Amino acid sequence: MYYIGIDLGGTNVAAGIVNEKGEILAKTSAPTPKDGAEAVIDVMCSVSEKLLKDMKLSSLDIAGLGAGCPGIVDNNDGVIRHLSNLGMTGVNLRKELSERLGIKKISIENDANCAAMAEYKFYGNNSKSFIFITLGTGVGGGIILDSKVYSGFNGAGSEIGHLIIEGDGLECSCGCKGCWEQYASVTALCNFTKEAILKNPDSLMNKWVEENGEVNGRCAFDCAKKGDKAAKQVVDLYIKYIGVGITSIINVFQPQKIVIGGGISKEGDYLLNPLKEQVYSCKYNNYVEKCSLEIAKLFNDAGIIGAAFCAM
Repeated sequence: MYYIGIDLGGTNVAAGIVNEKGEILAKTSAPTPKDGAEAVIDVMCSVSEKLLKDMKLSSLDIAGLGAGCPGIVDNNDGVIRHLSNLGMTGVNLRKELSERLGIKKISIENDANCAAMAEYKFYGNNSKSFIFITLGTGVGGGIILDSKVYSGFNGAGSEIGHLIIEGDGLECSCGCKGCWEQYASVTALCNFTKEAILKNPDSLMNKWVEENGEVNGRCAFDCAKKGDKAAKQVVDLYIKYIGVGITSIINVFQPQKIVIGGGISKEGDYLLNPLKEQVYSCKYNNYVEKCSLEIAKLFNDAGIIGAAFCAM
């Protein structure tokens, strides 16, 4: 059986034809329009139609379609409750896609929940509790409990990036202060890096920026690996904040496994080993079996695969 998985991102709409094993058989993408819901839906339909054409299939060959979207999504009725930056708030995406593509079975889910489901299906090892964390422009996440996505009674659950770790901390776009994503996102890492560059003109990070054009998530990590003290301080601070959030999540859920995704996860053991040291040093963890902490493996394909799995 064939399924379509769509990953609606702020930059691109990625989509794929996925089989029951979670294998992507065909994949395509297109830029995400910025001029409202109708234009976004047009693109979601056009990439789906392109996949059908490329695979010589019709909508009748598709057992289900899953769409992963940022924001607050109610999968009970397929309505996007809040997605202001793409003008999608209040849109019944399930109805729109079903009518235009002729596919009856459609799942609309939060994008991080979709990625969590993909990682869980492939690498969860039948864990009863599994948490996926993505460190990107913001901090997203998905929580899998008893093999099901947890999204709260209102579809707004699993927003772990808005866990508050500083009571009167940095302002967040959600309206609160001190949210975890203000300290553990790649955006936060870039801000820490820029501050360190200004304070340390002799740092290798200055030369790195001259050679690479602008600060990104790799700057501090690359320079820290070369022995730059200022860069090492940035990396240590960043990992500390990631660890604070993860420790709180473990203390609440005690999941069997946590996996970390997003671009910064490609730092691998350089990120993971000090993070484990910090998280496992929490004395509360001394009395119970420890949660497994790992790097995600599916990277950019997780959203497509997970959306398709949610449709299954």
